[in-house]
Amino acid sequence: MTKTPSHAALSAPSPWVSRFVGQIPAGGQVLDLACGGGRHTRLLRRHGFPVTAVDIDPSRLADPAGDPEIEVIAADLEAGAGWPLAGRTFAGVVVTNYLHRPILADIVGAVAPGGVLIYETFAAGNERFGKPNNPDFLLRPNELLEVVLPNLTVIAYEHGEEREPKPAVRQKICAVRAVT
Repeated sequence: MTKTPSHAALSAPSPWVSRFVGQIPAGGQVLDLACGGGRHTRLLRRHGFPVTAVDIDPSRLADPAGDPEIEVIAADLEAGAGWPLAGRTFAGVVVTNYLHRPILADIVGAVAPGGVLIYETFAAGNERFGKPNNPDFLLRPNELLEVVLPNLTVIAYEHGEEREPKPAVRQKICAVRAVT
């Protein structure tokens, strides 16, 4: 019998993000890209970071009202309208469960000197567990490494199968940009 993850397990912050949130420079603005319901926005705020939360449907973002330290941006990152954060950099960039290859360079470019990228999403092999199963939404082996290595220094990287909160194949990276 396969255990179905609870809603609470799926809305809890990612253990990967939780593990590395302390690497983000204190007080720096953090980008939560494709933020969904805001589980990482809330985690980042609990750690004292001002957050820019970007999503196609920010109405799903829970409880940003009244918090002046949360900037909410509605953006369809796949509409071809260009990177909505051009010219901006962040002390931290957090991306989970999202992949749109045309903006990967923009995501890496949004990491400020001394800043941290925390990224995790599904990878090839996830097809056997269900969705996503389209190769357009699954990272190829070492793809995150290839994207960040020219510009960032890798702190941690994982690629493999996991069981919690539900069975999946994922790639995860935490990387920093050198202070120039």
